[in-house]
Amino acid sequence: MQLTRRQFFKVCTAGLGSSSIAAMGFAPEMALAEIREFKLLRTTETRNTCPYCSVSCGLLMYSIGDKAKNVKSEIIHIEGDPDHPVNRGTLCPKGAGLLDFVHSPNRLKYPEYRAAGAKEWKRISWEEAFSRIARHVKDDRDKNFVAKNAEGATVNRWLTTGFLAASASSNESGYLTHKIVRSLGILGFDNQARV
Repeated sequence: MQLTRRQFFKVCTAGLGSSSIAAMGFAPEMALAEIREFKLLRTTETRNTCPYCSVSCGLLMYSIGDKAKNVKSEIIHIEGDPDHPVNRGTLCPKGAGLLDFVHSPNRLKYPEYRAAGAKEWKRISWEEAFSRIARHVKDDRDKNFVAKNAEGATVNRWLTTGFLAASASSNESGYLTHKIVRSLGILGFDNQARV
């Protein structure tokens, strides 16, 4: 198909005119996915952050269930948060597959402990897990904390323990984590976001 110069200008003028009319608000109404509204009509919307990487995309999680009637809530839909400044409603393939992550039978939901030499993990309470971690941290710091180096200069460092922080957290929680870790004297501190 060949266009003459005159036909080319007619096509361009028609395109420019129709897009200008649409830009001025004379466009037909947008077709919305109204079916989605019915699916999510009885759900509870919860805003959250994607746990996968340091980008910290915003999520909208929709759960169904009623705590007042003792019905266990279950997440039935996850999508990007269009009001979130990071991702503006979009999600990468990992974020888009979060529903499978949430409902995975292999997902760890409770703290577990494996004794030295044992082959199986034993489920423990959250309180017991926190107590064990605190005890190990205190014992190791008491044993390996270095207040002064060989020259007598104050260094206040603890080199036998490292800390890996979560990256999908706010600036405020990242700041507090950094301050706590450094106040303990830990030098081996890393974060997926490299703060």
